[in-house]
Amino acid sequence: MNKRLRDLRREKDYSQIKMQQLTGIDQSDYSKIETGKRYYTVEQCKRIALALATSTDYLLGLTDEKTPYPRAR
Repeated sequence: MNKRLRDLRREKDYSQIKMQQLTGIDQSDYSKIETGKRYYTVEQCKRIALALATSTDYLLGLTDEKTPYPRAR
């Protein structure tokens, strides 16, 4: 299960439908990603990180820092 993903979504008070609207990832696919039944692509990970204002490294468990890095221009 992707606990970090679920916890961040809940901290923002976003539903899975809201995440679908923000990321373009179908709600049923998003649910499967949260429960670990499906992996996300790099592009989906990037869209999720932007929607939740975090870094892909945090979502992937490579850092414990939720704050995203400054965006490239």
